Amino acid sequence: MLSRHFLRSKVLQQFYACTVDPVDITIAERNFKHNIHRLNDLGTIQIAALLHFVEVAAHTMDEAQHKFLPTEEERNPNRRLVNNIFICRLADNYDLRRHIEESHVNWSGVDYDEIFHQAYLGITKHSEYKSYLTTEATFENDQKFALKLFKHLMNQESLRDPIQSQSLLWDDDFDQIAQYNFMMLKALDNTLDEATPIPLMQDERYEKDADAYEFAHHLLLVTLRHGNEVEAMIRKNLRGWDFDRIAFMDVLLLNMAVAELTEFPSIPEGVTVDEYIELSKEFSTERSRLFINGILDKFIIELRSAGRINKTGRGLIDPSLLDDLDSQEYPTE
Repeated sequence: MLSRHFLRSKVLQQFYACTVDPVDITIAERNFKHNIHRLNDLGTIQIAALLHFVEVAAHTMDEAQHKFLPTEEERNPNRRLVNNIFICRLADNYDLRRHIEESHVNWSGVDYDEIFHQAYLGITKHSEYKSYLTTEATFENDQKFALKLFKHLMNQESLRDPIQSQSLLWDDDFDQIAQYNFMMLKALDNTLDEATPIPLMQDERYEKDADAYEFAHHLLLVTLRHGNEVEAMIRKNLRGWDFDRIAFMDVLLLNMAVAELTEFPSIPEGVTVDEYIELSKEFSTERSRLFINGILDKFIIELRSAGRINKTGRGLIDPSLLDDLDSQEYPTE
């Protein structure tokens, strides 16, 4: 389910860590695999939060019924949320229950229950919730509201904070994983039952996910093995700039880009250039995209001349279309 772009960002983070604190390649591999696996835990925790929210809602309704002087609404609560068809089927799903068990997810506890309790009380005041209570109980209507509820919960700082505190990387990953979860939940249809496979964030049961992980794993290895040569390539192609003025992250991105250009024949050059320009926007300086774009054009010419780029497929860069950029200076800070 994780996109190759997102996996490239994970490779960049691991490469950064190995550059700042060098470790053996086998350790880097193990750390990378662990961090990707932990994204499955993050995804499972997020979905488990939706299920536990409904459990707390049911408990809150039950407690209100046993008050000394309950109101009419408390005596006869509208249990539409508790009986949400979509959420109930998720809660009964074998695959999801197994994911939750293996991830050691445990939202139970006084502190967490109070967070969910307050979140539930807040939801009951929303006009959308009140409108939902009056809609027909169908799978489609319940799924639509469950998606809105999931999005609302993922934006609650009181829930995000305890999740993000479990891993240093999850602060950056939280929103992306929540978006993947949202798309996965939206893709489920009325055939959802106990036996429906619920995919993980990185699920090796699916060929596409296995291939994407293998791509990222190989990219990390070749980047680590060939990192030293890129500094010389950068120095040779700089015009009017000292190497020391180049953003550290730009150097890492160029290392990865060269590894991808030379070691992945099926990925078009244009795709690689675009990917690392986008990564520079996310992880480096405001002006880095100009530097990355310009210097990769030079690298492609050099690497092609040396016979190190042998691409197959469509979308490749025609070297005759590349301008001579030797006289151009590129901002790096």
